[in-house]
Amino acid sequence: MRPPAPSARYVLPEFTERTTAGARTLDPYSKLLDERIVFLGTQLDDTSANNVMAQLLHLEHAAPERDISLYINSPGGSFTP
Repeated sequence: MRPPAPSARYVLPEFTERTTAGARTLDPYSKLLDERIVFLGTQLDDTSANNVMAQLLHLEHAAPERDISLYINSPGGSFTP
């Protein structure tokens, strides 16, 4: 009998937090965004650049006086200026 073929789909873990308003479940990227952390872990292209820019603009609008951390773990890439 052969072992099952590896799945191409990766399932993200979830975090459940208890707050005064009840419980909420977050994926790791939403949790990082809540902490004002933006993470780029893929090749840089037009889509990933737009996603990072949208997150940065959202965080800047929500609280312009607070710092934003940006972590990049990318092999490189290119985008249209």
